[in-house]
Amino acid sequence: MIFAPSTVQFDATLLQKYDRPLPRYTSYPTAAELTPEFDEHCFRDAIAASNQRKTPLSLYAHIPFCQSACYFCGCNVIVTKSQTAAQSYLDYLVREIQQTAALVDRDRPVMQMHWGGGTPNYLTLEQVELLWNALHRHFQFAPEAEISIEVNPRYINRDYILGLREIGFNRISFGIQDFNPQVQAAVNRVQPEALLFDVMSWVRAAKFDSVNVDLIYGLPYQSLQSFTETIQKTIALDPDRIAVFSFAYIPWIKAVQKNIAEQTLPSASEKLDILQMAIETLTRSEYQYIGMDHFAKPDDELAVAQRQGTLKRNFQGYTVLPDAELLGFGLTSISMLHDAYAQHHKQLQTYYRAVERGELPIERGVKLNPDDIVRRQIIMELMCQFQVSKPDIEARYNLNFDQYFARELQDLTSLEADGLVSVDRDSVQITPVGRLLIRNIASVFDAYLHNKTISNFSKSI
Repeated sequence: MIFAPSTVQFDATLLQKYDRPLPRYTSYPTAAELTPEFDEHCFRDAIAASNQRKTPLSLYAHIPFCQSACYFCGCNVIVTKSQTAAQSYLDYLVREIQQTAALVDRDRPVMQMHWGGGTPNYLTLEQVELLWNALHRHFQFAPEAEISIEVNPRYINRDYILGLREIGFNRISFGIQDFNPQVQAAVNRVQPEALLFDVMSWVRAAKFDSVNVDLIYGLPYQSLQSFTETIQKTIALDPDRIAVFSFAYIPWIKAVQKNIAEQTLPSASEKLDILQMAIETLTRSEYQYIGMDHFAKPDDELAVAQRQGTLKRNFQGYTVLPDAELLGFGLTSISMLHDAYAQHHKQLQTYYRAVERGELPIERGVKLNPDDIVRRQIIMELMCQFQVSKPDIEARYNLNFDQYFARELQDLTSLEADGLVSVDRDSVQITPVGRLLIRNIASVFDAYLHNKTISNFSKSI
């Protein structure tokens, strides 16, 4: 089936009505459902079952170090300038890779690899190559594998970017957040406009297959006018993909955000104006709205996959891969197998001790049940394709959709009355108005959200 390009319609009244904390659904169940009862032994069993499926692999390597703190950050990072800390971490990371790889069938091809952080370019090129070689020594990479890395433009030069391409990375992403100097100073991430354009010129010279940039709206001192300029300058950069994230101000969870005074943030109404401008400007510039916060050029593989109905989503975001199982390496990383998720330790020394003992450094996880798996399928189809075929779900999972999801269909009636979704005999389809509220619609099928406090999630807009 060929799907029409995703269009989105802005309705400020509905966005304000439904703007509440909700999961981002990079997985289902979400990471909030992981528990310590799922331990290293459970994960070893899950890997053994995974080998029986012979599923292709996706790999993630977490580099937690940053030279300085960005005040908007919600990631798990370690702020230090010590290269000794990075080398020690790499030594343990390589040991962990070796220990995990010994449990994984060698003939399972790696179709995707991503390095995130933190700041992956905190590592020297020599350290990058060391980690690269360790991963390639223990896993079999497909020739067409997507291999991506996030970089911080403040700590990079032309030779480093060319070196990454020469090593073998074929996709790259870097954070802009905002071009405005006052906003940059307020979030402790000063990176002059000329530098950002230099970085893009180096990336293009290196001939990466795809380039993504990240923006954030809702930051201190942002205004409609200032962010309009940021969007225009971003379009001038001409990246293949643009992510426009909503700033989740949660200083009670992320202490670094206490450096941002709440009164400096744009009002809720101005934040909506900023979002509307960003969507309209990007779509007028022929970026296709993929979903959640993502836009891509019409010929980008994400846009093509969405039109073809083959777009996927995992902990790394949107992807065009066929079903693959994700193995995470390093501090706080999450593995995502077909029926089990597992997260590594969050404390560095705890992680080190586990690796020293020859253990998989698992802190918590979850074993999916059959209900989780069918709900995951529905939520991911909504997130990626903006629709679900009832007959397809019934055939795949041997159930009667309307009976199995009677409560959910009842819950959808209020959303349908507001024009967010259309439900008929054969499908659930999200309207152009509902696409900005995709998390709200997907959450109807989340069995874990009922009777749960959800203030720890970011708001849907």
